[in-house]
Amino acid sequence: MLIAVDGPAASGKGTIARALARHYGLPHLDTGLLYRAVAATVLRGGLDPASAADAVASCGFEDGLLDDPWLRTDEVGKVASVVSAHPGVRAALLDHQRKFARQPGGAVLDGRDIGTVIAPDADVKLFVKATPTIRAQRRHLELRKQGANTSLDRVLADIRARDERDSHRSEAPMRQAEDAAVLDTSFLSIDAAIQRAIVLVEARTAAAR
Repeated sequence: MLIAVDGPAASGKGTIARALARHYGLPHLDTGLLYRAVAATVLRGGLDPASAADAVASCGFEDGLLDDPWLRTDEVGKVASVVSAHPGVRAALLDHQRKFARQPGGAVLDGRDIGTVIAPDADVKLFVKATPTIRAQRRHLELRKQGANTSLDRVLADIRARDERDSHRSEAPMRQAEDAAVLDTSFLSIDAAIQRAIVLVEARTAAAR
């Protein structure tokens, strides 16, 4: 079974995708980490994201970088949103993602273009969303736990800017696949959102039998 989970930043798609992978015993790939790895390599090299991202993606990144906690910081996330808009970056990472999706037994992938570009033939597609304000509150709480000193208004502005870039980039813009089930997590607890996701997956797989 191949499950594609798409959605904007801080919608809960990563948490839901990991939970689905555990529930169904499937391997999971957070595709956003690939772009964050490119961003981290650009940052560590003191390079300009606007001009160096394509070259970095083509050459790859250090082994083990995907496990580095730094990749999940807001600093890297902002640059990742910029480099992910580069056609060269997306092309370089496309094959890696598709190979993961096509492995025997199935997989769960989450990102912004899984159901539309990476795995349009996925057995189940979910589009996870939440209001910008709710997502900003979640991200602000995460940042405060990390010790970051930033205002909620600043985080909300960043969320909206990222949505704008992701939705309007020329290559593989973030959008809901036509056959995706929508899961709005705005007013759901983590456990409730996960249970709702399982219900949606079961409904889609039952309908396909």
